[in-house]
Amino acid sequence: MSAWNQSLDAAGVREPGLRRDYDGQRELVARSRRTSYLAARLLLPRPMLPHVVAATAVMHHGDDLLDTGPRPQRLSAWASWEGEVRRALDTGLSDDPLIRALVHTTGVHPQLRVAVEEYLSTATAELEFSGFATEADYQAYLDAYSLPAFMLVASLLGPEDGDGRFRAACRTLIDGSQRLDFVNDLAEDLPEGRLGIPTETLERFSVTAEDLAEGRESSAVRELVEDQTEAARVCLRAAGKLPVLTAGPNGVLLQAVIDIELLTADAAFARGAGLLRGSASPPLVGTARTLLGARRRARRQQR
Repeated sequence: MSAWNQSLDAAGVREPGLRRDYDGQRELVARSRRTSYLAARLLLPRPMLPHVVAATAVMHHGDDLLDTGPRPQRLSAWASWEGEVRRALDTGLSDDPLIRALVHTTGVHPQLRVAVEEYLSTATAELEFSGFATEADYQAYLDAYSLPAFMLVASLLGPEDGDGRFRAACRTLIDGSQRLDFVNDLAEDLPEGRLGIPTETLERFSVTAEDLAEGRESSAVRELVEDQTEAARVCLRAAGKLPVLTAGPNGVLLQAVIDIELLTADAAFARGAGLLRGSASPPLVGTARTLLGARRRARRQQR
């Protein structure tokens, strides 16, 4: 029996149709978020893995709906899907395999329903995103979209009692992670008219959106990239208290996530203005070393 099927058994997912629903989400997450899936598979207790996979699939699908296509199409697609999810949470019924898996997971982990409802209520902030004038605008975006999206997964990993310290540490982590994404994904975002670095920050370095869009790899752009990458590092390091607030292997997973994000930040910093030509990735050897070390710690904690 495969490790995934053993995880479904351990999670109490026995009904064949429901197992197929979870299988579909595993395929989606393994394909679209390979490093995250590998980390979860290596580090999480088997009963938790299918539920984290389902929550991750919801986050990924929501991102796709909010980011893909002309704005009217995105508005319509999101409104339709949001309605389906809300009806399913109320009735327990859906024709959508992803939503069926989500409903089952919320039954096992009721705290996820709270996270889902918050996410549904605020996610349209992503539809309105067109850039930030100020740092305060960026911070508001974190609260409206990035943090609720992250809490879909984090709510399954942290204390069930809604510990305010855990949520605050999650916000610190997502501040670092989101800022890193915005600077690391410049080459992908700029052709789509997206720029996540606030205008006031650009002005501080005498850089314009046009400089970035035209790929001008100047010393000012390099300094901008270094500034934003270091700001991300500061938050990621501060989020090191997050695993302490999380018992057992779940905390080991969160520490691995932080460590891999820091490796990515190092790679982005080293690439500098070259990020205008393509994003940086964490080194494979460093990522493997991080995951294997985390696996040893997780196994010790499960004994």
